[in-house]
Amino acid sequence: MGERKAPESYLDGYAEVLRAVCATGRRLTREELEAFRDRGERAAEDGMGLRALVRAHLSAARSTHAGLPRPHQDNLLAAVEQAVDAFAEGHERAQRLAVRQEEAARREFIDDLLYGRSDLGRLAERAERFGLLLSHAHAVAVAQGSEPYGDGYAVTRTVESALVARFGDRRILLTTKDGRLICVAPADEPDVLAHFAKQAHAATDGGQVAVGRAHPGPGGVVHSYEEAVGALDLAARMNLDAPVLYASDLLVYPVLTRDRQAMVDLVRTVLGPLKDARGGPKPLLDTLTAYFDTGCVSAQAARRLRLSVRAMTYRLARIHRLTGADPADPVQRYTLQTAVIGARLLDWPDQPL
Repeated sequence: MGERKAPESYLDGYAEVLRAVCATGRRLTREELEAFRDRGERAAEDGMGLRALVRAHLSAARSTHAGLPRPHQDNLLAAVEQAVDAFAEGHERAQRLAVRQEEAARREFIDDLLYGRSDLGRLAERAERFGLLLSHAHAVAVAQGSEPYGDGYAVTRTVESALVARFGDRRILLTTKDGRLICVAPADEPDVLAHFAKQAHAATDGGQVAVGRAHPGPGGVVHSYEEAVGALDLAARMNLDAPVLYASDLLVYPVLTRDRQAMVDLVRTVLGPLKDARGGPKPLLDTLTAYFDTGCVSAQAARRLRLSVRAMTYRLARIHRLTGADPADPVQRYTLQTAVIGARLLDWPDQPL
């Protein structure tokens, strides 16, 4: 790396321009202003701060003022204002370009990271620039609310501020994708994702958060991300309303859906007879869902459905007569519950099998 330049190195010709302008009282020419803008851009690209540069300009202007004939001194302030304004404009222009380039590079990295589209070795090298060590294990949490969120949204800034305030720089990546908030954290920092889930749930006004399992290596992030997104999609199909879902708690569902035809056959065989019930299968299917969701406690399930216990008992007996399976029998209950889960995954009876 070369030696850092002094602020004065960007002032070549500045004093001469000031003297020429003060001698005639003219304004700076278009060429002179563009030259100052170019120097401002170059200084920003070299990492030189604007405060030091403005200070150097004012110092040079004071030296020029001392050497000017008194009649010319009154023109100096306007000339300095024009020159510094043009220089600052160029400096800011370069900074805006750098920010846009950095944002584009970050977005490209995030897309590659979450879709696994890049060479994993190269991806790991790029990740260090954004604070991640992909040689370690990571877990991903994904939050969604009633509306989509982007990187610059107030919700995103609120969650990011809460994470930074509590954890500082702990190799955490907070971003957005497809309108969802995403947090990537090292596997040995479980408190990070727990805090993210709490803050995101509040900031999104009751949104839902899913946490994928921790996985090692450069491909571990995309694996955990896909698990979290899959958990949110599953929650929508299954009407799971828990504020925080853990992929590790939902592993049974991918197993059940791996053989779709087998699940279709199970639903048809076990629950198909409910179509003969008065009012169709939906009320009795809702009865089974509430019964299993409440731990097979009839009184609690009845309250959830706003039924009397007697009505609940009648419905369970009706299910037993139609299907031949007794919800109260431990062995038969498992078959019924698996079929009910399958019906929810397949969106039956709304969708024909």
